[in-house]
Amino acid sequence: MVAPAPAHPDALLQRALGIRQFGSNIFNYIVGSGIFLLPAIAVSKLGTAAPLAYVACAIIMGLVVLCFAEAGSRVHATGGAYAYVETALGPMLGFVAGCLIFTTGMFAASAVFSGFIRSLLALFTATPDPWLTKALILVVVAALVSLNMRGVRTGARVLETITVIKLVPLLAFVVIGAFFVEPSNLAMTDVPSASTVLGTAGIVIFAFSGIEGATVPSGEVKDSARTVPLSILLALGTATVLYMAIQYVALGIMGPALAETGRTPLAAAAGAALGPVAHAVMIAAAVVSMFGYLSANILSEPRGLFALSRDGFLPRFLTNVHPTFHTPNTAIALYGVMVAAIALTGSYEWLTIFANLSALLLYFMCSIAVLVLRKRNVRGEGNPFVIPGGPIVPVASCLSLAWLFFETARDGTQLYALGIALAVIFALYGLRALRGTRRSPQSAR
Repeated sequence: MVAPAPAHPDALLQRALGIRQFGSNIFNYIVGSGIFLLPAIAVSKLGTAAPLAYVACAIIMGLVVLCFAEAGSRVHATGGAYAYVETALGPMLGFVAGCLIFTTGMFAASAVFSGFIRSLLALFTATPDPWLTKALILVVVAALVSLNMRGVRTGARVLETITVIKLVPLLAFVVIGAFFVEPSNLAMTDVPSASTVLGTAGIVIFAFSGIEGATVPSGEVKDSARTVPLSILLALGTATVLYMAIQYVALGIMGPALAETGRTPLAAAAGAALGPVAHAVMIAAAVVSMFGYLSANILSEPRGLFALSRDGFLPRFLTNVHPTFHTPNTAIALYGVMVAAIALTGSYEWLTIFANLSALLLYFMCSIAVLVLRKRNVRGEGNPFVIPGGPIVPVASCLSLAWLFFETARDGTQLYALGIALAVIFALYGLRALRGTRRSPQSAR
């Protein structure tokens, strides 16, 4: 009797994410810690012209998400941008894309875990004990890993709840804070150069990034040809409108003084308008927002390990799927261990800039992939979403990303680190190819 062929690992995953759940995952990835910090940085670099950096990010990310939407409607395998690039440009560049997604997501999550715990403790004490901080990092990582091991639906329900809790204080800040805006604080004193705006956008775009990790669970999406593009466009559109409103209100309340508020610009603006209670509420909102990002990260990023293992780039045991909950439990557990280890020693500031550069490179690869997928007419279930205008949007995306990358990497430090990372990635791919070449004669005997 012939044994049945083993099921493809993707077939073992449960397609349980609809537009609401998948959109919540993307939104929580995008609206994380950045919006609570970056308004002060934008004002410090551009003054009252700070909203221009958000406009630049919105335009560039609008082009990028259109490319992600079309690619996601054509390629339905788990892995997100890794699957899109691998299908279009081959296994080597797919491996590069997968490593970029995983590395940036992991280091960003590690930094946010550290910031989350410190912000949480700041609600109760001015000088948190370092050992308590480390212990709580381990506890929260373990809790999120355990939660997501119990099923993608469980993790998605948590994200939907956090999305609502996160939005309430941010919307309240915009609506109530609008009554305290001084129009003179919004007057643009001078127009900065395009280079200065883009250099600032290269930092602010951290608040817009995350789609590369949020789309990793594509293999667990229902009716992906429709769900993926709608979820992506809805999540980014909502986040962009919210960001612009928050920046205008915070700047309108405090003016150029917003640049001096350090890591708590929204809390400082709320406190200036409404008093210390509002200040504490916004810090609490930052804690909830970071928890939402971390929940989305733990839901999505382990699927990248799963996809790389599925395609033979990592050990096969990482494709293990829990027999009851149908989740990649081994990949989730390993990812949690790695994030916890880095969170205990990582640097938030350096990782932010590094993550931005690697994300821009990944977005560039995905924009190229769309053109190839379209030319080959790659499609899965249902008719794919097609960006209007032929090649205009993908080409414009590539050009704008290249310009932004150049302006962001001007000092060269992060670019040097990214070069080292890419060299390691290509070396790992070469070693795998060499192992395959050496094994092939034995397998032929």
